Amino acid sequence: MLESPQRFHYISCVPTKVVAVANQKGGVGKTTTAVNLAACVAAVGRRVLLFDLDPQANATSGVGLEKVEGASAYRPLLGEGTLAEKIQSTAFERLSIIPGEVDLCAADIELARSENHLLRVAQALQPVLDSGQFDVVLIDCPPSLGVLTLNAFAAADGLLVPLQCEYYALEGISMLNRILAQLRENGVNPRLELLGVVMTMFDSRTKLANQVVSEVREHFGDRVFETMIPRSTRLAEAPSFGKPILHYDKYSSGSAAYEVLAQEFLSRIEK
Repeated sequence: MLESPQRFHYISCVPTKVVAVANQKGGVGKTTTAVNLAACVAAVGRRVLLFDLDPQANATSGVGLEKVEGASAYRPLLGEGTLAEKIQSTAFERLSIIPGEVDLCAADIELARSENHLLRVAQALQPVLDSGQFDVVLIDCPPSLGVLTLNAFAAADGLLVPLQCEYYALEGISMLNRILAQLRENGVNPRLELLGVVMTMFDSRTKLANQVVSEVREHFGDRVFETMIPRSTRLAEAPSFGKPILHYDKYSSGSAAYEVLAQEFLSRIEK
């Protein structure tokens, strides 16, 4: 059981922070990190909006919601309706979601032909931010560098990159860095920064995993979170039950890791 929310005395005194969770390489624990970080941040008293911008909609099913036609941000991004109308509650206190759905596949094509195509998410999200309804917005991006992902970057204050502890971990992240620099320099999003890199699927028993972590820390320094997410069967099982790991198996190693990561994450965004 989670501790009673009455024990928390948190009062928001900072603007809502928007963080994009992204890696163009699939299978690195991106959605797992978005879902479980969102749940753990909510569990310590912050009001969290999980924005599922991935057409696969795994973050949506990961918090127990069905993938429903018309429930995604697709129409609001095209100027039809508002994002606020798409926000749904979850079974988990202080955690809300804008669901994903396969119709977001079309958004990559249609947004590219529209005016201000890189700013559609930022513009649609602004009234939600202005409402003061949430402390943190976590955007689960598609595993690509298409228009939807670039829109998320244009709307975000920071980028969180999950990296799998494997040989090719650093491939592609230099491209992410270049895109961040371009979005800052051309004025699309001057405030965007690399919030941090989180190592996922870590197995301390293997020499390779430790070598990869060492190399990533050498490359990114203190941008790498101290917390590492272990390779865990319970983490892999949780989505099939529609629950973040904190609510599926609170005493598992995966839950403990994401709870610690949440504290480290908050210390970065709230400083």
